[in-house]
Amino acid sequence: QVQLVESGGGSVQAGGSLRLSCAASGYTYKSYFMGWFRQAPGKEREGVAAIFTGDGTTYYAESVKGRFTISQDNAKNTLYLQMISLKPEDSAMYYCAARPTTSAYGGSWDRQWFYGSWGQGTQVTVSS
Repeated sequence: QVQLVESGGGSVQAGGSLRLSCAASGYTYKSYFMGWFRQAPGKEREGVAAIFTGDGTTYYAESVKGRFTISQDNAKNTLYLQMISLKPEDSAMYYCAARPTTSAYGGSWDRQWFYGSWGQGTQVTVSS
């Protein structure tokens, strides 16, 4: 099972930027779907972005398109989420998740059940 540890969260003002990192260990499969989710108090956990490590295909929620960028550094086994133009509504606990797979089909990338491994989360707070 993949172990995931997020970092990089913090408090910023609206319009600011943050880069989240997710350090992964225990890889045993050739490729994975790696995702970022977020959960605000009282709300459902929602998919933010995902990447298929096999070919780099990326997926984004409509609410973050153009502002967030998901990327991977295979040499460091690290997943990133670069966030710019942050808004107060982006405030949430951010989690990374992993699913071992050789399939590039990402139709369910934003569903929690799609992933088998989760990190503990890192808090992002955006003030207005």
